[in-house]
Amino acid sequence: KVTIITGCYASSMGTQQMRSKYPIPELIKFLPEYLKEKGYYCTNCSKEDYNTVKKSKGWDESSKTATYRNRPEGVPFFHVQNFTVSHESSLHPAKRIAVENLIHDPAKVKLPPYHPDIPEMRIDWARYYDVITKLDTQIGQFLQQLEDDGLAENTIVVYYGDHGGVIGRSKRYIYESGTRVPLIIRFPDKYKHLSPSKAGSSEDRIVSFVDLLPTMLSLTGIEIPEYIQGNAFLGEQKTDDPEYVFLFRGRMDERIDMVRAVRDKQYRYIRNYMPYRPALQKLDYLWKAESMMAWEKAWKDGKCNEVQSRFFLPKPSEELYNVEEDPWEVNIFIDDPDYQKIKEQMSKSLDQYLIKYHDTGFIPEGKWSRRTEGTTIYEYFHSNQYQEPDVQAAAKLAATATSADLTTLKNYLKNEDSAIRYWGATGLLLLGEKATGAIDVLQNLTDDDSYDVRTVAAEALYHLGEKEIALEVLKKVITGGNQMEQVHALNALDYMDDGEKLKDAVAEIVASSERPRGYNWTAAKNLMLKWGY
Repeated sequence: KVTIITGCYASSMGTQQMRSKYPIPELIKFLPEYLKEKGYYCTNCSKEDYNTVKKSKGWDESSKTATYRNRPEGVPFFHVQNFTVSHESSLHPAKRIAVENLIHDPAKVKLPPYHPDIPEMRIDWARYYDVITKLDTQIGQFLQQLEDDGLAENTIVVYYGDHGGVIGRSKRYIYESGTRVPLIIRFPDKYKHLSPSKAGSSEDRIVSFVDLLPTMLSLTGIEIPEYIQGNAFLGEQKTDDPEYVFLFRGRMDERIDMVRAVRDKQYRYIRNYMPYRPALQKLDYLWKAESMMAWEKAWKDGKCNEVQSRFFLPKPSEELYNVEEDPWEVNIFIDDPDYQKIKEQMSKSLDQYLIKYHDTGFIPEGKWSRRTEGTTIYEYFHSNQYQEPDVQAAAKLAATATSADLTTLKNYLKNEDSAIRYWGATGLLLLGEKATGAIDVLQNLTDDDSYDVRTVAAEALYHLGEKEIALEVLKKVITGGNQMEQVHALNALDYMDDGEKLKDAVAEIVASSERPRGYNWTAAKNLMLKWGY
């Protein structure tokens, strides 16, 4: 949502992490701030979730009762109407539709090939179709309201979803099922000159959320500032069609991950910077759906095929899909000789995006507040204080490391930049037993000045047999780190067979009286439940 409202990639501002509150510079304005300057009355009903703190968001009203109807007479309006009936929580116990009340027949649901054919999955898909039907009705009612208010022929309507579906492996994930959303725009006759084609047609152009703000500015005659990262796809400031859209995934609630991707009209290239973690890390909120719990059980019971099991296992370092021919993205072509040229082109394009937009994900979130004191994350990453090309190169090597890279990774551990040490240790963690020759240098990081470096080094050491050392390091991070450093350590502990030895330290987080509870609390609570406490 922050990408939509700013016209800048969240990953360039440090606002990609779920429910974060990192500040952004005054330079970056929200869309309603620009429109207010143009004379628009701006209202939002009612979601924000911008992952940042900002004194002024520009809304004249932003609440569950906000409405354009409160504007002064004769004043133009910009209104955002959020429909939440199809939110993920519609699959949770408090809201889900009882099976006997379903409109759609679970037996007739067509399942994607990555979902097992089990009753709970079919029922949740039927539930989702039901709430989408309700959504369609609600949108129709809102459009009728515009008609009744005499505004339909004077209002451009833009409809879009803010992510893919809500069943496991859609929302939160960087696949087509999680990132492809509808975008429908209605131009009344008064503004049909702004439409690129006639009613009922479609445009063969790839569009991203980052493009919405510059497009709204273009349609309203506001000059697009230079810092804006998106492309206007309508109006006088419309740009040429981009070749790619850029995609990113960061921390989701209490689970840390880092994935980047590019998509053109036919292919999707994905780079997993933490391939040692499965795509479907167990997430408290996601696992409230019956389908997700049942999918995990089916996998543990050996009832899933290779494609359905894939998401519970460590990820490949890179993925390449032919989306036009394989829209469910189950066939990975990353090692196919016929696709090597495409892979190389898209990998290079991704590298260019990461540098151009100063991607903030290459320094662990727990380190952000320590590195950026006195400035914003955006400004820090746009400054010369940060060895951007070197850190990104180290991260790319770490994510795709082989035993041939052992010497380079060991040298990274001696670098003065903690981010490069972090990626060096990450590469060694990924190598597993092939990194045996690095045990001594990994042990040198157990008192590193970066808690995140300590955590990834400890996890690597644990899987190399140095379990007691690793657990002692994680205990110090859990008791001494900030919230996100603790989350990182708790994530690592979840993948250690005898992590329960640290139950007392973990229990202290659960027992904390600090409010509001953070994701360190959620991660700690889930570990205690896993261990039977």
